[in-house]
Amino acid sequence: MRRRGRPRTGGAGTARTPALLSHLETPLEIGLLFRRVRAEVLAATNGAQRSHEYHSLVGEYYLTRTLATGASVTVSAAAAVDPAPADPPRPDPPDIDVTELSIAALRELAEAGDAEAQAELCERYEHGRGVVQDDAVAVSWFRRAADQGHAAGQAALGFMYATGRGVAQDDAEAVRWFRRAADQGNARSQYNLGASYRDGRGVVQDDAEAVRWFRRSAEQGSALGQTGLGAMYDTGRGVQRNDAEAVRWYRRAADQGDAFAQRNLGVMYREGRGVSRDDGEAVRWFRRSAEQGHSVGQAELGWMYENGRGVRRDRVEAVVWYRRAADRGHAWAQEQLDRLR
Repeated sequence: MRRRGRPRTGGAGTARTPALLSHLETPLEIGLLFRRVRAEVLAATNGAQRSHEYHSLVGEYYLTRTLATGASVTVSAAAAVDPAPADPPRPDPPDIDVTELSIAALRELAEAGDAEAQAELCERYEHGRGVVQDDAVAVSWFRRAADQGHAAGQAALGFMYATGRGVAQDDAEAVRWFRRAADQGNARSQYNLGASYRDGRGVVQDDAEAVRWFRRSAEQGSALGQTGLGAMYDTGRGVQRNDAEAVRWYRRAADQGDAFAQRNLGVMYREGRGVSRDDGEAVRWFRRSAEQGHSVGQAELGWMYENGRGVRRDRVEAVVWYRRAADRGHAWAQEQLDRLR
């Protein structure tokens, strides 16, 4: 007699058994072990197979633990442990690309407590990828990941508080989450924390502290942090003004494609600050910024065409770039456009 219903995708243990065997000699708490097995099964079958466990265990249990001698022993229950710090190092997640999972598989994995899946799910809600865009739902998932110590989730939750998306705008709460992520080495949060100190949002304004966080972000290779640090050297805020150092950091960010740094580097070439004056090089950097849609870069490029600096004077081309900047709300470009009409 033929069984009716959904076609079978293989025996119940098709994906579960290899996943379980691969972790049996790993000294993991049994709940975490089962979650990793479930994650690997979900990923391997894209949600077609879902492993389940049923137990009434209380406390922490381990299947095996490897001793210093190399021997393995069975441990029935974990001894009491001291309270963990606010954000202890999280165990390495299973080797699963959660971005490739279906919404159903991702949601089940997230509900099981996987922080990577939670962070991916909230990003899909934030940007409306495969689901109806919903900032409030995104915040709820960001919070669940953040509460587990997931740095990217903390950074994203801070951003939601900073911008008032899906939650009441709260600069102090944004700073609290930025700091937790920044302390774990999250470069974006280090930049955001620096910007908070620079602007006095959610904290007492402190240029020196802003520089410290910008530098930590910049030294990790973050274009945002490099641009922020370059601007502090450019203006002499929190550090002694140093045009050459400003150019160095702007260039590192500009080479990564940061449009704001590209515009600022163009200004340094046009004014001969920290580099030899070179209008042609200034135009090149303004153009790279402008072509990314950066309104300030577009306005600067328009000015170079209007005044024939580094390019042949061309009023028509100037209007083109002023208009692009004006359409993005750049007030000075709007004034120049009105003047040239």
